[in-house]
Amino acid sequence: MIEAQTIVERIQAALPDARVQVQDLTGTMDHYKAVVVSEHFAGKTLVARHRAIYQALAEEMKGPIHALTLEVFTPEEWDARG
Repeated sequence: MIEAQTIVERIQAALPDARVQVQDLTGTMDHYKAVVVSEHFAGKTLVARHRAIYQALAEEMKGPIHALTLEVFTPEEWDARG
């Protein structure tokens, strides 16, 4: 099991400007949804954005995280959502 705050910290360590929200989807602390907003994503494909997050969580994805749903945005994309 892994705490949501630990996931936030790992992502922010890799992407210091990131705004991160993490939600435990099942209450079992191994299925999460993360919404990440970062300037780092500018000009990158969705796959490249996801890879950046998976790299930040490489060790956690080997065990404590069983499933991770991602929504990734640049600040401009996030703001455009309203």
